Amino acid sequence: MDSTIQKYQALVECVRAGSISAAARKLDYSQSGVSRMIADLEREWGVQLLERGRRGARLTTDGEQILPFVEAICEDHRRLRERVAEVSGAQTGTLVIGTFSSVATHILPPVIEKFQEEHPGIEYELRMGDYSEIESWVADGLVDFGFLPYPPQVPKEGLVRESVLIDELLAVVPEGHPLAKKARIALADLCDEPFILLERGCDNEVSPLFDRAGLRPHSRLATWDDYAIMSMVENGLGLSILPGLILTRCPYRIEKRPLDPPARRELAAVHREGRLSTAARAFLDCLVTTSENGLGRRG
Repeated sequence: MDSTIQKYQALVECVRAGSISAAARKLDYSQSGVSRMIADLEREWGVQLLERGRRGARLTTDGEQILPFVEAICEDHRRLRERVAEVSGAQTGTLVIGTFSSVATHILPPVIEKFQEEHPGIEYELRMGDYSEIESWVADGLVDFGFLPYPPQVPKEGLVRESVLIDELLAVVPEGHPLAKKARIALADLCDEPFILLERGCDNEVSPLFDRAGLRPHSRLATWDDYAIMSMVENGLGLSILPGLILTRCPYRIEKRPLDPPARRELAAVHREGRLSTAARAFLDCLVTTSENGLGRRG
Protein backbone atom coordinates (compact mmCIF):
# COMPACT_ATOMS: atom_id res chain seq x y z
CA MET A 1 0.00 0.00 0.00
CA ASP A 2 1.17 3.52 -0.78
CA SER A 3 2.89 5.02 2.28
CA THR A 4 1.00 8.30 1.88
CA ILE A 5 -2.36 6.50 2.09
CA GLN A 6 -1.10 4.69 5.20
CA LYS A 7 -0.36 8.04 6.81
CA TYR A 8 -3.81 9.36 5.90
CA GLN A 9 -5.44 6.25 7.33
CA ALA A 10 -3.40 6.61 10.51
CA LEU A 11 -4.67 10.17 10.96
CA VAL A 12 -8.29 9.19 10.37
CA GLU A 13 -8.08 6.27 12.78
CA CYS A 14 -6.41 8.40 15.48
CA VAL A 15 -9.35 10.78 15.35
CA ARG A 16 -11.94 7.98 15.38
CA ALA A 17 -10.22 5.99 18.14
CA GLY A 18 -9.34 9.03 20.24
CA SER A 19 -5.72 8.08 20.82
CA ILE A 20 -2.58 7.06 18.98
CA SER A 21 -2.28 3.80 20.92
CA ALA A 22 -5.86 2.77 20.11
CA ALA A 23 -5.31 3.61 16.44
CA ALA A 24 -2.13 1.53 16.41
CA ARG A 25 -4.02 -1.48 17.76
CA LYS A 26 -6.78 -1.08 15.18
CA LEU A 27 -4.32 -0.75 12.28
CA ASP A 28 -1.95 -3.39 13.65
CA TYR A 29 0.96 -0.92 13.65
CA SER A 30 3.32 -0.01 16.43
CA GLN A 31 2.44 3.08 18.47
CA SER A 32 5.74 4.68 17.50
CA GLY A 33 4.99 3.94 13.84
CA VAL A 34 1.64 5.74 14.00
CA SER A 35 3.22 8.68 15.85
CA ARG A 36 5.90 8.90 13.18
CA MET A 37 3.31 8.90 10.36
CA ILE A 38 1.34 11.73 11.99
CA ALA A 39 4.57 13.65 12.56
CA ASP A 40 5.52 13.17 8.90
CA LEU A 41 2.21 14.68 7.79
CA GLU A 42 2.56 17.61 10.18
CA ARG A 43 6.10 18.29 8.97
CA GLU A 44 5.14 17.95 5.31
CA TRP A 45 2.10 20.24 5.61
CA GLY A 46 3.58 22.64 8.13
CA VAL A 47 0.58 22.44 10.51
CA GLN A 48 -0.15 20.70 13.79
CA LEU A 49 -2.92 18.17 13.22
CA LEU A 50 -3.34 16.60 16.65
CA GLU A 51 -3.12 17.78 20.23
CA ARG A 52 -1.62 14.97 22.29
CA GLY A 53 -2.20 14.61 26.01
CA ARG A 54 -2.96 12.20 28.83
CA ARG A 55 -6.54 11.89 27.65
CA GLY A 56 -5.54 10.90 24.14
CA ALA A 57 -5.33 12.82 20.88
CA ARG A 58 -7.80 15.25 19.36
CA LEU A 59 -7.85 17.44 16.29
CA THR A 60 -6.50 20.95 16.34
CA THR A 61 -8.43 23.73 14.62
CA ASP A 62 -6.23 23.29 11.55
CA GLY A 63 -6.75 19.54 11.71
CA GLU A 64 -10.52 19.97 11.70
CA GLN A 65 -10.31 21.84 8.41
CA ILE A 66 -8.07 19.22 6.81
CA LEU A 67 -9.63 15.97 8.05
CA PRO A 68 -12.68 15.87 5.69
CA PHE A 69 -10.37 15.91 2.66
CA VAL A 70 -8.19 13.16 4.15
CA GLU A 71 -11.29 11.04 4.88
CA ALA A 72 -12.48 11.50 1.31
CA ILE A 73 -9.11 10.35 -0.08
CA CYS A 74 -9.13 7.28 2.17
CA GLU A 75 -12.66 6.43 1.11
CA ASP A 76 -11.81 6.85 -2.59
CA HIS A 77 -8.80 4.59 -2.10
CA ARG A 78 -10.95 1.92 -0.44
CA ARG A 79 -13.45 2.06 -3.30
CA LEU A 80 -10.63 1.91 -5.84
CA ARG A 81 -9.31 -1.28 -4.27
CA GLU A 82 -12.79 -2.82 -4.26
CA ARG A 83 -13.37 -1.88 -7.90
CA VAL A 84 -10.04 -3.41 -8.90
CA ALA A 85 -10.98 -6.56 -6.97
CA GLU A 86 -14.35 -6.70 -8.71
CA VAL A 87 -12.83 -6.24 -12.15
CA SER A 88 -10.25 -8.95 -11.48
CA GLY A 89 -12.92 -11.27 -10.10
CA ALA A 90 -11.57 -11.34 -6.54
CA GLN A 91 -14.09 -11.49 -3.68
CA THR A 92 -12.25 -9.20 -1.31
CA GLY A 93 -12.75 -5.77 0.22
CA THR A 94 -14.52 -4.08 3.11
CA LEU A 95 -18.19 -3.19 3.45
CA VAL A 96 -18.70 -0.11 5.61
CA ILE A 97 -22.25 0.04 6.98
CA GLY A 98 -23.90 2.90 8.84
CA THR A 99 -26.27 1.50 11.43
CA PHE A 100 -27.84 1.75 14.88
CA SER A 101 -28.34 -0.70 17.75
CA SER A 102 -31.53 -2.57 16.82
CA VAL A 103 -30.39 -3.24 13.25
CA ALA A 104 -26.85 -4.15 14.34
CA THR A 105 -28.23 -6.52 16.98
CA HIS A 106 -31.15 -8.24 15.28
CA ILE A 107 -30.84 -7.84 11.48
CA LEU A 108 -27.19 -7.82 10.47
CA PRO A 109 -25.74 -10.89 12.28
CA PRO A 110 -27.69 -13.57 10.33
CA VAL A 111 -27.16 -11.70 7.06
CA ILE A 112 -23.40 -11.42 7.58
CA GLU A 113 -23.26 -15.10 8.55
CA LYS A 114 -25.05 -16.10 5.35
CA PHE A 115 -23.10 -13.70 3.13
CA GLN A 116 -19.77 -14.95 4.48
CA GLU A 117 -20.51 -18.44 3.20
CA GLU A 118 -20.25 -17.25 -0.41
CA HIS A 119 -17.97 -14.25 0.12
CA PRO A 120 -15.40 -15.26 2.77
CA GLY A 121 -12.93 -12.59 1.68
CA ILE A 122 -15.22 -9.65 2.56
CA GLU A 123 -14.57 -7.74 5.79
CA TYR A 124 -17.10 -5.55 7.60
CA GLU A 125 -17.02 -2.25 9.46
CA LEU A 126 -20.20 -1.28 11.31
CA ARG A 127 -20.24 2.45 11.99
CA MET A 128 -22.77 3.30 14.71
CA GLY A 129 -24.49 6.70 14.67
CA ASP A 130 -27.72 8.62 14.97
CA TYR A 131 -30.06 9.03 12.00
CA SER A 132 -28.64 12.37 10.85
CA GLU A 133 -25.07 11.08 11.04
CA ILE A 134 -25.92 7.94 9.08
CA GLU A 135 -27.66 9.91 6.34
CA SER A 136 -24.67 12.27 6.09
CA TRP A 137 -22.23 9.36 5.92
CA VAL A 138 -24.22 7.87 3.03
CA ALA A 139 -24.49 11.20 1.20
CA ASP A 140 -20.75 11.89 1.64
CA GLY A 141 -19.74 8.38 0.53
CA LEU A 142 -18.18 7.46 3.89
CA VAL A 143 -20.25 4.26 4.10
CA ASP A 144 -21.40 1.89 1.37
CA PHE A 145 -24.96 2.11 2.66
CA GLY A 146 -26.79 2.88 5.88
CA PHE A 147 -30.01 2.03 7.66
CA LEU A 148 -32.68 4.62 8.38
CA PRO A 149 -36.30 4.56 9.54
CA TYR A 150 -39.09 6.10 7.44
CA PRO A 151 -41.21 8.10 8.09
CA PRO A 152 -40.70 10.86 9.12
CA GLN A 153 -37.43 11.33 7.30
CA VAL A 154 -37.35 11.77 3.52
CA PRO A 155 -34.07 10.78 1.85
CA LYS A 156 -31.80 13.51 0.57
CA GLU A 157 -31.63 14.09 -3.16
CA GLY A 158 -29.44 11.51 -4.85
CA LEU A 159 -30.09 8.81 -2.23
CA VAL A 160 -32.00 5.59 -2.90
CA ARG A 161 -33.85 3.64 -0.24
CA GLU A 162 -34.70 -0.06 -0.28
CA SER A 163 -37.27 -1.30 2.20
CA VAL A 164 -36.02 -3.99 4.58
CA LEU A 165 -38.62 -4.35 7.30
CA ILE A 166 -41.89 -2.92 8.61
CA ASP A 167 -41.44 -2.59 12.37
CA GLU A 168 -44.23 -1.85 14.85
CA LEU A 169 -43.76 0.76 17.57
CA LEU A 170 -44.85 -0.61 20.97
CA ALA A 171 -45.76 0.87 24.33
CA VAL A 172 -43.40 -0.28 27.11
CA VAL A 173 -44.40 -0.38 30.81
CA PRO A 174 -43.00 -2.10 33.94
CA GLU A 175 -44.14 -5.60 34.83
CA GLY A 176 -47.34 -5.48 36.88
CA HIS A 177 -48.21 -1.94 35.77
CA PRO A 178 -51.99 -1.32 35.47
CA LEU A 179 -51.62 -0.53 31.75
CA ALA A 180 -50.18 -4.03 31.21
CA LYS A 181 -53.71 -5.38 31.71
CA LYS A 182 -54.77 -3.75 28.44
CA ALA A 183 -54.45 -5.50 25.07
CA ARG A 184 -53.62 -2.12 23.47
CA ILE A 185 -52.44 1.12 25.05
CA ALA A 186 -53.66 4.52 23.86
CA LEU A 187 -51.20 7.39 23.52
CA ALA A 188 -53.26 9.39 26.04
CA ASP A 189 -52.63 6.68 28.66
CA LEU A 190 -48.90 7.32 28.32
CA CYS A 191 -49.33 11.01 29.18
CA ASP A 192 -50.38 10.43 32.79
CA GLU A 193 -46.92 9.41 34.02
CA PRO A 194 -43.29 10.36 33.30
CA PHE A 195 -42.31 9.43 29.75
CA ILE A 196 -38.84 8.38 28.56
CA LEU A 197 -38.11 9.50 25.01
CA LEU A 198 -35.94 7.59 22.56
CA GLU A 199 -34.06 10.04 20.37
CA ARG A 200 -30.92 9.91 18.26
CA GLY A 201 -29.38 13.32 17.82
CA CYS A 202 -32.14 15.66 16.66
CA ASP A 203 -34.29 12.75 15.43
CA ASN A 204 -36.94 10.68 17.13
CA GLU A 205 -39.85 8.64 15.88
CA VAL A 206 -42.13 9.08 18.88
CA SER A 207 -42.78 12.81 19.33
CA PRO A 208 -44.62 13.10 15.97
CA LEU A 209 -47.12 10.47 17.19
CA PHE A 210 -48.10 12.65 20.13
CA ASP A 211 -48.01 15.83 18.03
CA ARG A 212 -50.47 14.42 15.51
CA ALA A 213 -52.77 13.35 18.35
CA GLY A 214 -52.57 16.78 20.00
CA LEU A 215 -50.99 15.28 23.13
CA ARG A 216 -47.95 16.21 25.17
CA PRO A 217 -46.26 13.51 27.30
CA HIS A 218 -44.40 14.37 30.51
CA SER A 219 -40.98 13.72 29.00
CA ARG A 220 -38.37 14.13 31.73
CA LEU A 221 -35.75 11.77 30.37
CA ALA A 222 -34.37 11.29 26.86
CA THR A 223 -31.60 9.03 25.59
CA TRP A 224 -30.40 7.45 22.35
CA ASP A 225 -29.83 4.06 24.02
CA ASP A 226 -32.73 1.61 23.65
CA TYR A 227 -31.44 -0.68 26.40
CA ALA A 228 -31.04 2.19 28.86
CA ILE A 229 -34.72 3.00 28.33
CA MET A 230 -35.71 -0.62 29.01
CA SER A 231 -33.75 -0.56 32.27
CA MET A 232 -35.31 2.76 33.30
CA VAL A 233 -38.81 1.44 32.59
CA GLU A 234 -38.04 -1.73 34.55
CA ASN A 235 -37.03 0.43 37.52
CA GLY A 236 -40.23 2.47 37.41
CA LEU A 237 -38.70 5.70 36.14
CA GLY A 238 -41.32 6.12 33.44
CA LEU A 239 -43.12 4.66 30.43
CA SER A 240 -41.92 4.65 26.84
CA ILE A 241 -42.46 3.66 23.22
CA LEU A 242 -39.83 1.50 21.51
CA PRO A 243 -39.48 -0.27 18.16
CA GLY A 244 -40.59 -3.89 18.24
CA LEU A 245 -37.30 -5.03 16.71
CA ILE A 246 -35.20 -3.92 19.69
CA LEU A 247 -37.64 -5.66 22.04
CA THR A 248 -36.80 -9.04 20.50
CA ARG A 249 -35.33 -11.31 23.19
CA CYS A 250 -35.76 -8.50 25.71
CA PRO A 251 -33.78 -9.25 28.92
CA TYR A 252 -35.71 -6.77 31.11
CA ARG A 253 -38.78 -7.24 33.29
CA ILE A 254 -41.07 -5.04 31.24
CA GLU A 255 -44.32 -5.44 29.31
CA LYS A 256 -44.83 -4.43 25.68
CA ARG A 257 -48.21 -3.70 24.12
CA PRO A 258 -49.40 -2.48 20.70
CA LEU A 259 -50.46 1.14 20.50
CA ASP A 260 -54.02 2.26 19.85
CA PRO A 261 -54.07 3.33 17.07
CA PRO A 262 -51.17 1.18 15.77
CA ALA A 263 -47.93 2.90 14.77
CA ARG A 264 -45.25 1.51 12.48
CA ARG A 265 -41.97 2.49 10.90
CA GLU A 266 -40.25 1.27 7.77
CA LEU A 267 -36.60 0.31 8.08
CA ALA A 268 -34.74 0.91 4.84
CA ALA A 269 -31.24 0.48 3.48
CA VAL A 270 -30.11 3.78 1.94
CA HIS A 271 -27.31 4.31 -0.58
CA ARG A 272 -26.14 6.80 -3.18
CA GLU A 273 -27.78 6.42 -6.55
CA GLY A 274 -25.47 4.69 -9.02
CA ARG A 275 -22.61 4.34 -6.52
CA LEU A 276 -23.30 0.91 -5.01
CA SER A 277 -20.40 -1.53 -5.40
CA THR A 278 -20.95 -5.07 -6.62
CA ALA A 279 -20.23 -6.46 -3.14
CA ALA A 280 -22.64 -4.02 -1.50
CA ARG A 281 -25.34 -4.86 -4.06
CA ALA A 282 -24.89 -8.57 -3.39
CA PHE A 283 -25.06 -7.96 0.37
CA LEU A 284 -28.32 -6.00 0.10
CA ASP A 285 -29.82 -8.75 -2.05
CA CYS A 286 -28.81 -11.25 0.62
CA LEU A 287 -30.29 -8.95 3.28
CA VAL A 288 -33.68 -8.82 1.57
CA THR A 289 -33.78 -12.59 1.12
CA THR A 290 -32.75 -13.28 4.72
CA SER A 291 -35.22 -10.73 6.12
CA GLU A 292 -38.11 -12.20 4.14
CA ASN A 293 -37.29 -15.76 5.16
CA GLY A 294 -36.15 -15.24 8.73
CA LEU A 295 -37.40 -11.96 10.17
CA GLY A 296 -40.69 -11.59 8.35
CA ARG A 297 -42.48 -8.25 8.13
CA ARG A 298 -43.17 -7.06 11.67
CA GLY A 299 -46.29 -5.04 12.30
